[in-house]
Amino acid sequence: MPKQLTEMLKGTLEGVVLAVLAGRAAYGYEITTWLREQGFADIAEGTIYALLLRIEQRGLVDVEKRPSEKGPPRKVYSLNAQGGEYLDEFWRTWAFLTERLERLRSGQESEHAQQQESQGRQQEEGI
Repeated sequence: MPKQLTEMLKGTLEGVVLAVLAGRAAYGYEITTWLREQGFADIAEGTIYALLLRIEQRGLVDVEKRPSEKGPPRKVYSLNAQGGEYLDEFWRTWAFLTERLERLRSGQESEHAQQQESQGRQQEEGI
């Protein structure tokens, strides 16, 4: 994963995981597997487990231990009301940022096109 993508993902991964949990309860490995299937191939399990611990400590998820056929019980995470409110705020912030970034990009594209047009006229005029 390119370094820039990795850095951006660090800032949004908490919201991404909460969004996954808004759809269904899941355990750490299940979340990691799903994210990898969605194209986040380089996400480490340890990153997800550390994040789950942080959001659990902040009271954003409920945790239930469920028996596992393959070893000790699994901690299954589900989004609670506080986590839902946090996720709503995440989406509002995301919408704000993406709108501003699109505006910035559109402005740069327009400016770039104007500069190229101006340079083309100058070359035609022999300036």
